[in-house]
Amino acid sequence: MTALTFHSTNSGVVVERTAQLKQAHRAEGRRIALEQAAYLNEKFAGRTTVTVHEETFGTRDRLHWLINLPRLSGHRELAGLLDGDEGPAAGTDWPGMFVDGSFSETALIPQHWGMYGTDEALPEGTVIDAAAPDLRVPPAQRQTSMSAEQTLNSSTAGWMIHRVAQPKYAFRAEARLFARKITESINTRLPGIASSFLYEEAFGPADRVHWLIHMKSEDAYYDLIDMHMRMDEATRAIYLDEIIAPEKGGGTWNRLFVEQSMGDVSFAPLR
Repeated sequence: MTALTFHSTNSGVVVERTAQLKQAHRAEGRRIALEQAAYLNEKFAGRTTVTVHEETFGTRDRLHWLINLPRLSGHRELAGLLDGDEGPAAGTDWPGMFVDGSFSETALIPQHWGMYGTDEALPEGTVIDAAAPDLRVPPAQRQTSMSAEQTLNSSTAGWMIHRVAQPKYAFRAEARLFARKITESINTRLPGIASSFLYEEAFGPADRVHWLIHMKSEDAYYDLIDMHMRMDEATRAIYLDEIIAPEKGGGTWNRLFVEQSMGDVSFAPLR
């Protein structure tokens, strides 16, 4: 029986780990990162899947690991191996290959209706998903009407964008509603080319949200640009919708987020 491969759309949590390689160790560090991930995936087959990516159009030699787990508690067992306590990284100067203090981790939990006040802004009749078997929350794939075969995830994407934004607390429900609508517009209009899913940050600033936008390749970014340049009526309506209630002052999506809080980082699978 083949063990389940976890990825960004079938996991209960995605932990993104980042670290900055020293330039002198850029080649060796990449090699060991891949070998250590393969070791972890074999040792913990069916319990976790780790993929390694390198940042593009950003900081050179910065690595991103996506640690895909059914639940948060699985991370503790992995921590030592991620740090090189055993496996290919053991016996090497693994910590010395990275800039001191550059390791960081962010836990991303798939957003689902009913979380963090979203029930306040949901259209009447919206169904709130129950958790999937062996997961504590519904996986991100449940966010879209598209099938898994029509969407990309962290194991099939050739390039990814990690977008982060801070909703204003007063509009925390409306911001998530807008974010889910715009991600689904990408999924339905660019099947097999670009797929977007929304996540909540755990253990960080309250209400900060994250998108993982999965693309077939870097060139799929042009399809994403074109989609928003040549908006159809349905997509345009999402951006022009007076999503904020009159009693809160009214307004469209551009009042939902803290100014200058939205930013993107892109990365590609490490070959």
